Order: sequence, then structure tokens, then C-alpha cells
Amino acid sequence: MARAGDRLTATRVKSLLDKGQVGRHPDGNRLYLVVTGKGRGWWMLRYMAETRSKSGKPLSREMGLGAADPDSVDGYTLAEARDRADQARRLLRDGIDPLAQRKADEAAKKREAEMRRTFREAAEACIAAKAPEWGNEKHAAQWTATLTTYAYPTLGDLPVSAIAMEQVKDVLAPIWTKKAETARRVRGRIEAVLDYATVHGWREGPNPARWKGNLALALAKKSKVAKVEHHAALPWKEVGAFLTTLQGQSGTAARALEFLILTAARTGEVIGARWSEIDLAGAVWTVPADRMKAGKEHRIPLSAQSLAVLAPFAAARAEGEGDGFVFPGQFAGKPLSNMAMLKVLERMKRTDLTVHGFRSTFRDWAGEATHHPREVIEHALAHLLKDKAEAAYARGDLFQKRIALMKDWAEFCSKAPATVSELRPVVVTA
Repeated sequence: MARAGDRLTATRVKSLLDKGQVGRHPDGNRLYLVVTGKGRGWWMLRYMAETRSKSGKPLSREMGLGAADPDSVDGYTLAEARDRADQARRLLRDGIDPLAQRKADEAAKKREAEMRRTFREAAEACIAAKAPEWGNEKHAAQWTATLTTYAYPTLGDLPVSAIAMEQVKDVLAPIWTKKAETARRVRGRIEAVLDYATVHGWREGPNPARWKGNLALALAKKSKVAKVEHHAALPWKEVGAFLTTLQGQSGTAARALEFLILTAARTGEVIGARWSEIDLAGAVWTVPADRMKAGKEHRIPLSAQSLAVLAPFAAARAEGEGDGFVFPGQFAGKPLSNMAMLKVLERMKRTDLTVHGFRSTFRDWAGEATHHPREVIEHALAHLLKDKAEAAYARGDLFQKRIALMKDWAEFCSKAPATVSELRPVVVTA
């Protein structure tokens, strides 16, 4: 221990730092100035902890008390360092390890800050974490859009730790009966965000957006407030007449719609199709997993009629270069808009139909007018089999059988509607 006359002074501290006299310089009562270089140093308190070594001896610990440069953000003067050392010694007298207490205080401050995290911040973190799992930018955009529109005005700036069922009800009540399907998705997304926050320690307690045993007791069942909405579909017996009319429409979007009908594919799969996915010689279109709803690669047999739709686009591509979109949009390097085929239906004055509904038309035709097995039809639509036992045995994609199915479909679609001439009475003259 340094004697009173040997204790540090403010002038001595400045001199040691200016000269860069590296080493430990005692101030007394186990407080040291530790100089690490010219103008660099920090305050350190040594003490004997209650924790003991394996031999039973108390452990010596060293506790930093901040930088010795009073002009730095965490810097302290000699007087301030002595005061901080006294605070640590008082804790020791009370049987508290000052280093352990410091860690506990820092953890408490961190936890307090985390509990102040807002719903918007938690939602953004949740979406960023789940985006690789989705593998589809559109899905992440839908989450952001629905939460921005419906949840953020009420919950956005609230700490996730403070959100209760009443706030969740305030979000859902205005849209629960008017926009039932949207409300269902919003509720599920709020629940997911709050679960994410709980897992990360940003909130505690049950999830106020949970449906079963919670909101189910406060809001009407979805089945009671809205009918299940199906995509408007063309009756399968009318598809031949429709396709004949569609073939009279010009433009890339019309051909894309014709191709979609013949392949029973989804809008996103068709407008995102690239030539690298198309094997014209093998008559197969392989849609990569990252563009499939089920996240699994899907092979689609191409009928002669489907190949005929692609022929003029393939010829035009032969004059260019690169792996472009099969159905290019108005701007170079961009695909068709996902609204382009819907616009074709509007021009045809068929606003009673939806593009996605043609998959239902195909499904109805296959189920009612053919003897093709159900699992072959489901594979053609890239549906996951709901029966787990059945799915376990369905290891292949039934491609050979789907060739016959899609050939039959294309031939059925290509049948011209029957025409009936007006019957006139025959006048026989004498």
C-alpha cells in the first residue's frame, strides 16, 4: 500500500501519461493508474473476492474503473477514480462482488432497453429472420404491407412488452367482418411477431394475438362472418370456346394466358419462366424450387399445343442472346406484370373470371371428365398431398402419367365449340 506521501496527485498523473511511463502506479488502498502508452492509461482496483480458488484461498480480482484521460467519453480524474473505488469497496463490505454487480447492472440495463423495443422494430427483425425461409421476396413484401396498413397505426410505436389483447383487438375489430381473410392473416402475423419477440426476450407472458382460448372468445369465428371465397373459374365445358376467343387476342399477355391454361400453372410461374427452364426438344418445362409455392422443383410436360404457343417467342429469342424471360414485359430485362393476364380477361369482357381460376377449371375437368388418378392430377397442379401416408409413398412425380394427362387436356382445350346453324322452314313450291 502506498504511503500518504507517495499517493498520486493530479499533476503526477498528467506527467506519467504525457511521458508514457508504462506500468502500474499505485495510489494507495489497491487503486492503480495503469499506463499503457503515451497519453493512454486507465484506473484499476484490485481486491480479494469472496469466491475462492480450489485451494481455498480468496481470488484476487482486478476491476477497471475507466480511462485516466478525463477528456475521453469514459474518462475520469484522479478524484473521480478514488470515488469510484470507494463505491466498490462499500459493496465489498456488504458482501457484494463489485464486478459481479456491474455485470448484473449492465444486464438489467440491456434488458430494460430490449423491453422498450417497439412492435415495428420487432416486426422488421422477424421478417428479416424469416425471409430466407420463405425464399420469396413477394411473401416478405406482403407481410410488410399488411402490417404497415393495419397493425402499425395502432401497435407500431408501442413496446412489444406492453402489448395486450385490447390493443390487438383494436387492430382487428374494424376489419374482422369487412375483410375477414385479410384480418385472419394480420392476426397470424401479429402473433408470429410477438412470439418472435418473446423468444428473443423482448416480452414476457402469453401471446395476446393467440386465437385458441384467447381471441376466439372475443371475436366471431371466421366461418360466421364471411363465406369462403373461391377464385372465379370457367366451367370446364366452356374452355374450348374460351380458348378459341383467346387465340383471337393479340399480344404477349394473351399468349402467356393461353400457355398458363394449357399447363395449369400459376401466374408467377408463367410470368417468371426463363428459357433455361424450357427444354423444347424434350417437351418439358422445369420450374425451379425457389419459384414454386411448395418450394419444390416441378416438371411440367409440354403438349404440342403448349409448344406451339412458345414457337414464335423461341424464334424471336434465336435472334438475341442470354437467358431472358419467355414472356418478356414492356421493359428490357423485365417480365410481364402479374396483372397483365388479368387485363386480357378485362379486354375480353370476362371480369367474371380470374387467372388463377383456370387451375380449378383444369381440376374440375380432370376429376369429372377423365379417368386419370387423383394423385396424378394433384401432381400436375403441384399440390402437396395432404395424406401423410400417401405422401410418404409418392416418391416420384408421376411424370410419364402426367404427359398423357396434359396431352388429353390440351386436346380437349383445342376442340372447337360446336356450331348450330339456324333452322329455316323449307318452302316447297308446286
